[in-house]
Amino acid sequence: MKPIRVRFAPSPTGALHIGGVRTALYNFLLARKYGGTMILRIEDTDQTRFVPGAEEYIIEALAWAGIEIDEGVGKGGPHAPYRQSERKHIYQKYAQQLIAEGKAYYAFDTEQDLETMRERLKKEDAINQQYGISTRGQMNNSLTVSAAEVKQKLDAGESYVIRLKVPADQSVELMDLIRGQVVVSSSQIDDKVLMKSDGMPTYHLANVVDDYLMQITHVIRGEEWLPSAPLHVLLYQAFGWQNAMPQFAHLPLLLKPDGNGKLSKRDADQMGFPIFPLNWTDPKTKELAKGFRESGYLPEALINFLAFLGWNPGTEQEIFSLQQLTEAFTVERIGKAGAKFDIHKAQWFNQQYLRAKSDSELAGYLLQSLQNQKIECSQAKAEKICRAMRQRINYPDDIFENSKFFFFAPTTFDEQVIAKKWNEEAVKVLSAYRDELKKMSEVSSEAAKATLDTVAASLGIGAGKILQVLRMVITGQGSGPDLMLTIEILGSDETASRLDYALKNIQPKK
Repeated sequence: MKPIRVRFAPSPTGALHIGGVRTALYNFLLARKYGGTMILRIEDTDQTRFVPGAEEYIIEALAWAGIEIDEGVGKGGPHAPYRQSERKHIYQKYAQQLIAEGKAYYAFDTEQDLETMRERLKKEDAINQQYGISTRGQMNNSLTVSAAEVKQKLDAGESYVIRLKVPADQSVELMDLIRGQVVVSSSQIDDKVLMKSDGMPTYHLANVVDDYLMQITHVIRGEEWLPSAPLHVLLYQAFGWQNAMPQFAHLPLLLKPDGNGKLSKRDADQMGFPIFPLNWTDPKTKELAKGFRESGYLPEALINFLAFLGWNPGTEQEIFSLQQLTEAFTVERIGKAGAKFDIHKAQWFNQQYLRAKSDSELAGYLLQSLQNQKIECSQAKAEKICRAMRQRINYPDDIFENSKFFFFAPTTFDEQVIAKKWNEEAVKVLSAYRDELKKMSEVSSEAAKATLDTVAASLGIGAGKILQVLRMVITGQGSGPDLMLTIEILGSDETASRLDYALKNIQPKK
């Protein structure tokens, strides 16, 4: 078997869409599974849409996601350069080869010529209203004017494009690894522009030439390129590269969460979730679009989520490390149907990965947040807090946000809890409990519970009656992690101090 060589070839026209990350991931998994090569190529032939910073963004986003590049932009390799704008001379050479062999032609048509053609075809109700087999003979191109006139036009610097001369009445066949056999008549394919008037190639010529020269074995790309695939097959045939043509796999669309239509940035904005891997600031509007990274998603969780958007392992297993995904991945298990982008499932994956981390790893997130707030905390205490909070977090920032009560004593209390639970019995138990805690230099969760039970029993009051109010005066919250573990983390002195504050500032209800 030939060594697997795949490429991810985005255009630097803005932030990398999350669907592009999925495309890169599937290419990467195939390459890694078979010990192949993952190439990053930047398709920047449309200079009018080039956005400064987009290329750097793409490279950073892939690196954050753990999608390693073996060859290409930022890495180099035997087929450099890997930016299409730097390969202009290569495309010119191959375009000229097609012209010399009568498989392509110069077209000198003006915009007015093209508009006139379109209007005429509309009036005639023509089935195919494109520049191609049925219309090329009536247009201003090197098929309709003499060789001498063509030379004259070229020497005079007249504007032109180079078009593919699509053969008539040919059945164009393609075996797609996901969609099966695709058959299209060449009469449905127009004479696409291969070289634009600015001397830059179109995507069609550039990607075929580059895939051939870079020895790409598999082209895994979005469904939107499926209509262009027969044209690319014709180009491989025109160059005589049929035996080197890669295998194609056109991925299903990413759909809105309700499955109704293709997912867009507008949809994501309206529903309040990211659609880019990293934060992106539009250079023109300065509008900030928040990324998955900055929204608190772990890269391994996002990758696991993306892998399941169109692919499944054929088992009940859902949590896969990158290595496990590599071992399980096959293109044949990618479905044809569009995949709903269920952000709740993405959150679930993030939750699972976060909760699977060790106390020490989670403490790293908490300590970073505390450092940003200039709050001191020991590693040991941070780990204890994370142990208490781990079942209550979905994102790294949740650890600090949900555990602020460990660092800030409450000064206001829930009026409803006070009205229902703050009474003479509660005051008696909390006062005695405070006094006992003051006698302790430190307190474990077991000792905290045993002491509470003893104090309540000595007063003839059930400890369960005051648990809610005890939690409220200690944490300021009606619910939270294990209360006795919370007391252990706060310590006997701090807990007694908080009880003291509440007893002095809350009046019992009679």
